[in-house]
Amino acid sequence: MGLLWSLIVGGVIGAIAGAITNKGSSMGIIANVVAGLIGSAVGQSLLGNWGPKLAGMAIVPSIIGAVIVVAVVSFFTRKSA
Repeated sequence: MGLLWSLIVGGVIGAIAGAITNKGSSMGIIANVVAGLIGSAVGQSLLGNWGPKLAGMAIVPSIIGAVIVVAVVSFFTRKSA
């Protein structure tokens, strides 16, 4: 049950990061989950474990980390016209 809860929270964090960076419409559900989980690890590594926690993830650093991950990935996968 803990893994499922982490995937759900990771998906929500990824969706929030996609909405903040205006990349949410181009990302799918799996990309949101991956961005949320990787962003959570990056954010907590850079900013620490402060603020409210849900499913073992500090929410604010996780969202900031996910925004960083989505911005970096969208920069490198940008399609040129």
